[in-house]
Amino acid sequence: MSFTITVRQGPARLATRLPQIAKSSLRTSAPIRAFHQPATKPSTFFTSRATIASSTLRFTPKNVFAQSRAYNQQSSQAADQGSLVRRLLTGGAIFGGTVVAINAIFNRETREDGGMPAFERSYLNSTFLHTGLGIGIIGLTARQMVQTGFVYRLMVTSPWAVAIGGLALSFGTMIATRSIDPDNYVPKYALWTAFNATQAAFIAPLIAFAPGALIARAGLYTVAMMGSISFVGATAKQEKYMYIGGPLLAGAALVAVSGFAPLILPATAVRTLAFTENMWLYGGLAVFGGFTLYDVQKILYHARLAERGVIKKDPVNESISLELDFLNIFIRMVQILMMQQNRRK
Repeated sequence: MSFTITVRQGPARLATRLPQIAKSSLRTSAPIRAFHQPATKPSTFFTSRATIASSTLRFTPKNVFAQSRAYNQQSSQAADQGSLVRRLLTGGAIFGGTVVAINAIFNRETREDGGMPAFERSYLNSTFLHTGLGIGIIGLTARQMVQTGFVYRLMVTSPWAVAIGGLALSFGTMIATRSIDPDNYVPKYALWTAFNATQAAFIAPLIAFAPGALIARAGLYTVAMMGSISFVGATAKQEKYMYIGGPLLAGAALVAVSGFAPLILPATAVRTLAFTENMWLYGGLAVFGGFTLYDVQKILYHARLAERGVIKKDPVNESISLELDFLNIFIRMVQILMMQQNRRK
């Protein structure tokens, strides 16, 4: 009986206890909301450290990379300066070593007349001055041809017409310059300038496609080679190397024939083409190095003839031979350096 009364009184008791349950729920809901909502005064101890750490991670790498970039730039500039000094020292060592070696090998018997007379020295210096002016005219004209696009217009035309026409102009201006009397300054120097312009047209395509640093190296090697050989020829005994003119002419003919080999031989003759290419390059260096030695001794011989009144002094004609020697050596130096650069790639 009591059990049934208790069960029946359950809903009534629940209804009477609802206000108390609501009050207790209101009291317990505040901590729950406080748990989910952030505090009004957050602790700045850990937050400031996190903020500092995030700002450090955000901004410090940029400064580090900027400093490393500046350091790399400084190191690269220092490396470039060191490489430039090293190249200059290497070039000077090559020049000095070449002079000493060639002088020791080819110039064991020095002049017995007490050294070079003043008139020979003056004539040789005048010839070298005209040679340097001619090389400068050729270089500036070739550069102007490249910048104005004249070289590319020549290349798109008929190659045979350009080659034959260029050779005709080169030989024509050279013969005309040599035939004019040295006292007739204006036409002689005008034709000499035209001759240099034709030579510039021949080397302009090479300058257009070769890097500037490689051109500078080839020029340095050419000056070192010709300077050392000229020193030997100038300090050697009189007319010691005048006899090599005939053999050098035969060697030049062989070099010229080897240059025309790719136009005649088939492409399957790989070994023959490689042999002719080596003859064109390295045989040409030997031949025109010998021509430099021969031409310097010939200049001194002409200086002695001019001193006796047999011929007139003509440094323009003498400089043409040295210019041709320089150009032939320079072209081969550029080709050899380009081949070495392609092999490294």
